[in-house]
Amino acid sequence: MAYTTQDVHNKVKKLLYSLTGITLSDNKDIMISNRIDKLKRNCKYSGDIMDLLNSIEQGNNVTEFINSFTTNKTHFFREDFHFVDLKDRVLPAFANSGTKINMYCSASSTGEEPYSMAMTVFKASEELGKNISASIIATDIDTNVLQYAANGIYRYSKSSKEFPSWIRPQNFFKRRIQKNLSGEEILIKVNDELKRMITFHVMNLSDLSYPFAKNQFDVIFCRNVLIYFSAEDQNSILKKLFKHLKIGGTLYLGHSENPQDLVHYVKRVGQNIFVKEKEIV
Repeated sequence: MAYTTQDVHNKVKKLLYSLTGITLSDNKDIMISNRIDKLKRNCKYSGDIMDLLNSIEQGNNVTEFINSFTTNKTHFFREDFHFVDLKDRVLPAFANSGTKINMYCSASSTGEEPYSMAMTVFKASEELGKNISASIIATDIDTNVLQYAANGIYRYSKSSKEFPSWIRPQNFFKRRIQKNLSGEEILIKVNDELKRMITFHVMNLSDLSYPFAKNQFDVIFCRNVLIYFSAEDQNSILKKLFKHLKIGGTLYLGHSENPQDLVHYVKRVGQNIFVKEKEIV
């Protein structure tokens, strides 16, 4: 049966939504074409693309499909004002009380965000002169990026602007030089003390429920991932996450995201920084 390129793109969009809840807009056609090539490589497949998509619809190569079509744009201390808020407003209370802070990082991608959270905890401990006990659960739907994050090895440029002035990367990474065809590159590897603070898990934000306890977290980072969902699904995800945030806990959203229906249950304390004031009835 003959089909058009648009038929293939529509099939990809339908599959991606059914498997992840992610909605691809009509201006993503070039990206879809590029990712189809990636999907074929990941599946080691050279046949008809529609046959492959039909096979995925039947439950085959689902992980390869998800890994091929999810987006993983991130860097250390992205939107660094959130980490300043975490350091200066949230963490001092836990340093003073001695209680453990439990944090969650959704859509953690290749790990830069949860590692930035962990570095912020260590920096706050140093500034306050008190040890802060913390744990971070970081999840993503893409198994490849989770493995990358767990390995904790990143390329680094001396001209990098990723790290704010109050963070000294040498305190948190081991540095080594690697030779390649284009010359030399600097690799940095996360210290074990940072790794011990974080556990990485596979999780789909579009699942009906999440494997966490009610009011489990003091802090939730859900940044720059909701933009990949429809407005209705964004609202659903936020309400599910909200059940796991303590009263008085902080929710951090990305710069182009908003709390949707949660606006009635939170207090805004900064740029896309929201404190939970009451439960959803």
